[in-house]
Parts: sequence; structure tokens; C-alpha cells
Amino acid sequence: MNGFNFKTYKFHIMNFRHLALIGCIPVLLASCVSSKKLKALQTKYDELNKAYGALQTDLNNCNSKVTNCNTLRTADQATIDGLNKQIAFLKENNTQALKQLEDLSVITSSQAQSIKQSLDNIGAKDAYIQSLQSALAHKDSLNLALVQNLKGAVGDLNDKDINIKIDKGVIYIDISDKLLFNSGSYTVTEKAKTVLGKVALVLKNQPDIEFMVEGHTDNVPYHRGVLLDNWDLSVKRATAVVRILQYQYGLPPTHISAAGRSEYIPVASNDTDEGRAENRRTRIIILPQLDQFFKLLERK
Repeated sequence: MNGFNFKTYKFHIMNFRHLALIGCIPVLLASCVSSKKLKALQTKYDELNKAYGALQTDLNNCNSKVTNCNTLRTADQATIDGLNKQIAFLKENNTQALKQLEDLSVITSSQAQSIKQSLDNIGAKDAYIQSLQSALAHKDSLNLALVQNLKGAVGDLNDKDINIKIDKGVIYIDISDKLLFNSGSYTVTEKAKTVLGKVALVLKNQPDIEFMVEGHTDNVPYHRGVLLDNWDLSVKRATAVVRILQYQYGLPPTHISAAGRSEYIPVASNDTDEGRAENRRTRIIILPQLDQFFKLLERK
């Protein structure tokens, strides 16, 4: 048999069978994963990806709120710092006055009464400043809440045609004329009425606030029909919005005023198409409630 070893041959045969079986395992496993399971895994992946997008949007909204809070906090802190400087100045004068009195051997009763009245006035001034600080903090918190409600009602915070901001305690809602009106027209579009309805719903829940609607144009000369210029056009657009807010959405007319600003308060350069488009806008200004501050001033 020329050295043929049957056991060695059998051993090689068995090894070949094992290797063949191992090679078939991946094929068998792949066939075990049905197209239905693959589709389920793909659906699960899509759901997770959609949830991730929603969480990312929530994060961006939170970052926007934090930015607004920081802006308000900076403005309030500057006011408080100024008031605290006044308190420190008055207290320093009080200390100096008392030091001078210590060096006097005798003061008259009228002088003593005058000194007492001055000290009382300092205490009243301190209380007055504290009241102003409290009123400022309360007003700013109400304004921030109102801005967030408006942004939530409008919906798309990335819409360049709608901009809501606070500047020096006043809330501004800028709506591009591209959204509100057709070119050269002062008739409010149906799409714009939907946006105005969302804004009106928030304003209607704040019965004590007053607001002004301002029309703004670019510097391109305008003359059509009875309208002589951009003054006329800006006023007509403002009153058109006011009528929608009053007659269609029930906002009290005693709390609304309309104004036309023509081309004279631009927010961008009129040298480009983009700049002129930004300048053509309608602005709703939520006016600050000054009565509480006047009452504080009357107590001064």
C-alpha cells in the first residue's frame, strides 16, 4: 500500500468536514435574519434618529431662552448697581455727618430735629430704591414670559420673516411685509391673518397691556391712487393690521394705536434688495406699563 495510513486519511476527512461546516455557519446565520427583521431594525433606527432631532431642537430652544435671560439679567444688574451706588453714597454722607457731630459739644434742638429728619429721609430713599428694584424685576420677568409665549404661539423660531425681541424693557414683534402684504398693497394676505391670529391670542390673554402697530417702508418712492408716498403706505398698512386685530380677533381698540414711520427708521441699508426687504416691515410694539413706576415716583 506504499505507506498509506488509513487513520491519517480519516483524520483529514473529518477536518475537512469541520471546516466545511464552519464555512457554512455565516451563510446560515445571514439567512436567519429575515427581511422583516431588517425592516423592523430600520424602522427602530428611524425612530431613534427622529427622537434625536427633536431633542436637538429642544436643546436649541433652551439655549435661546438662556440667552434671553442673560440679556435681561445684565440690564437689570446694571440698574441695580447704579442704585446701590446711590445707597452707598448716602450712607457715606450719613457716616461723615455723624462723625462731625461727635466733635461738637452742643447742638440746638432744631439742629437735632433736622438731623433726625435727614436720617429718616435716607431710610425712605433706601426703601424707595428697593421698591424700584422689585418693580423692575417683576416687569422683566413678565416681559420674558410674554416673549416666550409669543415665540411658542408663532411656532417656527427660525422664520426670518418674524422676529421677537426685548430692548430696554419694550417688546418688539417685527413681521416682514413679504409675509403680510403683496408688493405695493396694503391688503393683509390670508397667510398673514393666521400669524396675526396666533399673536392676537397671546395678547388677548394680557388684558392690561397696550400696544402700537407701526408700518415701515424702504426708500423707494411710492405713489399709487390716493396714496401719495411712503408715509401714506406705511400708515395704511398699520391700520390694516389694526383692523384685523380688532374686528377679526377681538382685541380692545382702546389698547391699540397705529402709526406710520415711512422710510425713516431703517434696520438695514437701502442700497441692496436684501436690505430694502428687511426695512419693509410691520412692527407691533408692546408698550411698558409705566403706571406702577409713576405711583412709586409719587411716593418719593
